[in-house]
Amino acid sequence: MAKPYAHIPLGEENQSISGYFSLEKEIRLPFEGREILYAVGTGVMDSSCCGFGGVNYAMVPGFIVSWKGEKDPEGRDISTVEPVTAPEHQKQLTQIIKKQEGVTQVNFL
Repeated sequence: MAKPYAHIPLGEENQSISGYFSLEKEIRLPFEGREILYAVGTGVMDSSCCGFGGVNYAMVPGFIVSWKGEKDPEGRDISTVEPVTAPEHQKQLTQIIKKQEGVTQVNFL
């Protein structure tokens, strides 16, 4: 099932109640005859009541169906993606992305 994905601006701090996250790059990765979109970022917890810390992570919106074909009301590019739901694909992609990017977490949207 395809769905829209609003691209988060790279290098921009996105605040949350306990800190912020920032995406550094987006990657289009060939996989199983298609392309996967994933983004690499950093999360920092520096305003939490329970302490502080950080994490380097990747988030995987899914297989690219269409690339930046529209814009949302805030001016962000919109792509259409199909989520990666097959457990074997998630496992393979997690291994590939962790190795390539040195992240500790890979999250599938």
